[in-house]
Amino acid sequence: MTLAGWATDYVKLVLAVGRHDADFVDAYYGPPAWKEAAEAGSPCALSKLRAEVRRLLAGVTASAVPVEEALRRDYLLGQLEAVAAHLARLEGQRFSFDDEAEALYQVRPPRTPSATFEAALARLEQVLPGPGSVQGRYQQARERILVPAERVDAVFQAAIAEARERTRRQVLLPTSERFRVEYVTGKSWSAYNWYQGGGTSVIQVNLDLPIAMDRALDLAAHEGYPGHHVYNALLEQRFAQAPPGGRGWVEFTVYPLFSPQSLIAEGTANFGIEVAFPGEERLAFERDVLFPLAGLDPAEAERWAQVQSEMKVLAFADNEAARGYLDGDLDRAGAEAFLVRYSLRTPAQAAQRLRFIDTYRSYVINYNLGEHLVRAWVEQQGGTVAAPERRWELFLDLISSPRLPRGLGL
Repeated sequence: MTLAGWATDYVKLVLAVGRHDADFVDAYYGPPAWKEAAEAGSPCALSKLRAEVRRLLAGVTASAVPVEEALRRDYLLGQLEAVAAHLARLEGQRFSFDDEAEALYQVRPPRTPSATFEAALARLEQVLPGPGSVQGRYQQARERILVPAERVDAVFQAAIAEARERTRRQVLLPTSERFRVEYVTGKSWSAYNWYQGGGTSVIQVNLDLPIAMDRALDLAAHEGYPGHHVYNALLEQRFAQAPPGGRGWVEFTVYPLFSPQSLIAEGTANFGIEVAFPGEERLAFERDVLFPLAGLDPAEAERWAQVQSEMKVLAFADNEAARGYLDGDLDRAGAEAFLVRYSLRTPAQAAQRLRFIDTYRSYVINYNLGEHLVRAWVEQQGGTVAAPERRWELFLDLISSPRLPRGLGL
């Protein structure tokens, strides 16, 4: 069988696994008949799906491919290995946090010692004004930059427009590309991009979580430009579409969430804001445009930028809380207390984050560690703040290629 044949069977396998886990298929825009077939009748037994993934792994491994399709074969093998691991989880196999992350996302997350978090908290002591705990002072400072509910859409739309314009200067996006924004409640995540195919997305923003000023531009870049929306649109344009526009690689018509593709997707989405708004440009745009649009004091912008640099360090507290909780070293209360102390969340916010971990488990590494690895890969090849054009070039290469974490060579 050719690689194209194995790729077709891979797509059908992913759709079949989706019958057992509603979160597994993040996007699908391939032939409707394949999805209809997968959804018809009773779900295929997990044992049969595991036998199918073994068959596909053996077939793809044995396939002789031309040099120009080597990355394609590596991509299929990496994705299939993750499908095998996810099926094992669905059948009840227990993984440690580290083993699960490695099996699904091709990286073994390093441990971050508490001393690293304590040092970041000590630095925040010098930045955040007022008496009381760092956590309390952080929340008070954050209250001062919350976007009023009636201005959220205006601020978000302005952030999207700027991020889109900066992205379009660097890449030719599909003429059909567009997305709509929906505001929702009752979700475990803060925002989500639902890619629809044809260059279109639906971006949902969870209003249960108040939108602080830094999150407005983060969400616009992460979910939209040059993040998930652009990532999916370029993969579809370059690989999924039939020739002559694309290569007709059907495996790119489906996106299994629990797969190494997600580390690239989340890592580039988080790093994308630095690519689109290099150096001091983010601070300037937030201070001069978004803060006034939200009716907030622009004088808060610079201090908050300092705070956010330390929050990049504290973001890794999610991994340590998830590791302790999922491995049984922390109970629910202990994990929430850890998040309150080291990620500076309120108790309610920590409980919400733990609900995310209940559902998505080791997926949390894709945000912080994914961003770290993507940044390192780009900068090692000259894509530094001082070379913004080179940074864009490398970033776009990464989000429009079949490269997976193992291919970053880090």
